[in-house]
Amino acid sequence: MAEKKSKNSEQGFEQKMTEIEKIVANLEQKDLELEQSLELFEKGTALIRDCQKTLLIAEQKISTLTAESQ
Repeated sequence: MAEKKSKNSEQGFEQKMTEIEKIVANLEQKDLELEQSLELFEKGTALIRDCQKTLLIAEQKISTLTAESQ
């Protein structure tokens, strides 16, 4: 599991978003077995959390930069 997290953290934001889109497309096919669906869902939620964290950091940086310029 730690291996999956390190792989996720090495990917860029755009790569993660592309992977999330692929996961959603796979889940929408509806012909997956339950275990496959759960694995994809778990991977997708981990990627979403990573993206949210990246966006939060970017938002904080923007807030800091705009506050400094005022």
